[in-house]
Amino acid sequence: MTIPGPAESVEPVVRTSSGAVRGRTEDGLTVFRGIPFAQPPVGDARFAAPRRPRPWDGVRDAHAFGPPPPQDLGVAGATGVPEGDDWLTVNVWTPAPDPAAHRPVMVWIHGGAYKMGHSGSPAYDARRIAADGDLVVVTLNYRLGMEGFAHIEGAPANRGLLDQIAALAWVQENIAAFGGDPDQVTIFGESAGAGSVASLLAMPRAAGLFRRAVAQSVPGTFFSTGLAADIGAALAAELGLRPTVEDLAEITPDQLVEAGRALAPKMPGKVPRWGRAAPTVTPYAPVVDGEFLPVTPWQALASGAAREVELIAGHNRDENRLFTAMAGKLGEIGEDRASAALRLYAPGGEAAYRAAFPDASANDLYERVQTDWLFAMPSLHLAEAHLAGGGRAHVYELTWPAPAFDGALGACHALDIPLLFGAFQADLALLQFGGAEPTEEALALSSAFRTSWTAFARTGDPGWPAYDTERRLVQVLGAEPTVAPYPEETSRRLWEGYEFEPLPLVDPKA
Repeated sequence: MTIPGPAESVEPVVRTSSGAVRGRTEDGLTVFRGIPFAQPPVGDARFAAPRRPRPWDGVRDAHAFGPPPPQDLGVAGATGVPEGDDWLTVNVWTPAPDPAAHRPVMVWIHGGAYKMGHSGSPAYDARRIAADGDLVVVTLNYRLGMEGFAHIEGAPANRGLLDQIAALAWVQENIAAFGGDPDQVTIFGESAGAGSVASLLAMPRAAGLFRRAVAQSVPGTFFSTGLAADIGAALAAELGLRPTVEDLAEITPDQLVEAGRALAPKMPGKVPRWGRAAPTVTPYAPVVDGEFLPVTPWQALASGAAREVELIAGHNRDENRLFTAMAGKLGEIGEDRASAALRLYAPGGEAAYRAAFPDASANDLYERVQTDWLFAMPSLHLAEAHLAGGGRAHVYELTWPAPAFDGALGACHALDIPLLFGAFQADLALLQFGGAEPTEEALALSSAFRTSWTAFARTGDPGWPAYDTERRLVQVLGAEPTVAPYPEETSRRLWEGYEFEPLPLVDPKA
């Protein structure tokens, strides 16, 4: 319920199941930041499933984002974000905290390789989505890195995903007081956030917590228990410890972050042992543990596990170019590295890709096969699995190139974030847009993104046809968005019939 107050109040108060919170009116919206959805995962709650937040008396100011969870590479854009261990918080943007409003709700799950990112980043300022769509937007934090995803004996797997489920349960319990409709919840996420969305579709504990889902650039990296255990042991070994709750309980979160940082540069040399997971230099991913995540999302959807959930799945045309640019190798990949990537990732082997793309340079083949393996085909296959299981899916591809580097980045990974949120001066957008103000073309595409995503959250129809395996129509998001057959037909055929299975421990003795 909303606590009555003077009509002119700029700090509305809403009562949640744990206590009252005071927000702020900003740009015609009411914003609540840093509301706990679970207890701080420290002390005896560390490495455990999330626990309900402790109730509080009085009114809690919800003016500042909660502390970011411990993470790799620091916290981009974290100026003014408080420190502390109350990591598990949500933020709410609403046109009005009116329980009678019943507005659709969108819940954002950020990406960051399961090891970095936080909901207080300026890149995820949700005011434009809430305002343009006249709906309620929630963003959330979840445990990252070793705290959230490493295999630790005595701890549940996929703790970061369990945090997300706890946040969605909080939404079900409380969002009506903020003007939202708990029966009209759409989850949406990008990269590791899209991997989280895919996981939630497959997790029995998440069933019924959302009605629609948007998965932007789904990573194909899901770990088997054998691989997760082996990587977990390697992470703990960086600290001279065993991967157990007993050994790690007294280790500070920052020390766990350092263990991940120490292991990452060693991973490319572990291809014989860890296979395709090794070159990602990311020792974390959802684990197909047989309990919380019984099977991969592709297998779950194909069996009809989430057929009642409406889905958007898509990717960017040139995903991998962001990573080669960040490594300082944009356009500079030679034959040796291209051949190594093709041998490791191409489903039909190196010769199949070279035959399918006879005019492609070594650099282009390297970019293509890694884009296909890591994001493009996992995203397309998620939609196709959903169809096979009796669900409905809409597919898109972003082809509009980032302006920086004279367009050499192409439609690279994470370009959809500034376009969707309209935040062009935050985080990776500074690289993608070169710090320049967005053009009218960029602003128009940004508006188109929000129009489609919010329409989908409201009605289940983003404005283009549902995908089918005959016409294969998708929304192509270029300078002039159009509906056309899926543009990457050559790659689609190369990967037809491929099964995205949990990544294995290839050779324990290697």
